[in-house]
Amino acid sequence: MALELKQVTKNVGADRHIYETSLVFEPGGFNILLGATNAGKSTLIKLMAGLERPTSGEIWVDGQNVTGVNPQKRNIALVHQFFINYPHMTVYENIASPLRVAKVSDIDRRVREAADVLQLGPMLDRKPQELSGGQQQRCALARAIVKESKAIFLDEPLANLDYKLREELRDQLPEILGERGTVVVYATSEPTEALMLGGHTALLHAGRVTQFGPTPEIYRAPSDLTSARVFSDPPMNLAPVEKRGSEMHLAALSWPVEGSAAQLADGQYTVGIRPHHILPTKPDGASIQIDGTVEITELSGSESVAHFELGAQSWVSLSPGTHPYRIGESHDFHMIPSACYYFDGSGNLAGTGGAHG
Repeated sequence: MALELKQVTKNVGADRHIYETSLVFEPGGFNILLGATNAGKSTLIKLMAGLERPTSGEIWVDGQNVTGVNPQKRNIALVHQFFINYPHMTVYENIASPLRVAKVSDIDRRVREAADVLQLGPMLDRKPQELSGGQQQRCALARAIVKESKAIFLDEPLANLDYKLREELRDQLPEILGERGTVVVYATSEPTEALMLGGHTALLHAGRVTQFGPTPEIYRAPSDLTSARVFSDPPMNLAPVEKRGSEMHLAALSWPVEGSAAQLADGQYTVGIRPHHILPTKPDGASIQIDGTVEITELSGSESVAHFELGAQSWVSLSPGTHPYRIGESHDFHMIPSACYYFDGSGNLAGTGGAHG
């Protein structure tokens, strides 16, 4: 069973929210919609779930055209980032509610199985307001999986949970949903979350799918600048460079070109390098020293982020551990040239320095 979008578009008044999109989502793993706020993720989910109708194109599920079919008749489940539970019902009744609507006979067995999967067994007699935020979201997820739907849509379901709960549920979701024979579509604005969930990812930008494929592959090989920007957090560092012979030149810096980029014609390109390949200490292997003036520093758990000025550019370094940056002072950074991407004048990937990731 697959879910397929065939040349789907969506207009709202004179504005186009989704440009022509054709995708096939298969069961057995996660299908990620990755993009910034307003990229079109929620709109695509509403179209696939039947909450909105496409301006043109068709949506097929399990070989049937369901365009225009009422959501209640599609056998799908939808979980939002806001916990939507019925406050006057117990956890048991919340989970059972879609089964009662469908007039299913084995309600008790299915409710208790779903509750056990999501560790809600001891809480079935409680009301939602008696649960923690993570437990409330588990209740919403249990209501989604108990239906044994053909498709489950998760629209940033962990966004409003605290860090620890997000990590816990993120680890559990692939096991809970990945092997149920259901098409799972998961929307997120976090590249790290997409990498953790795996499966296949569609990168969205301004209503367009810029790239779709196995998540690790499109992370390692973005097809163009737009895809590279979508799949990098903190943002990918970019700068104009010139290839002359066997070297790449960036202002006063130069380095030998290797990998597929060595075959590029001389000329102007844009170099892109992810922040975790610019380090405050010299790594093993080849690196290029950069002197940058530190502008902003951030500490996040066990990682350090430094925004620094490199000529007319503002670049970012992301590294494990804590480092004694001082704002306004010069600091040595070390760029790994084998991790560089090179984009041509049209923004398409032209070559790499050799390594990916």
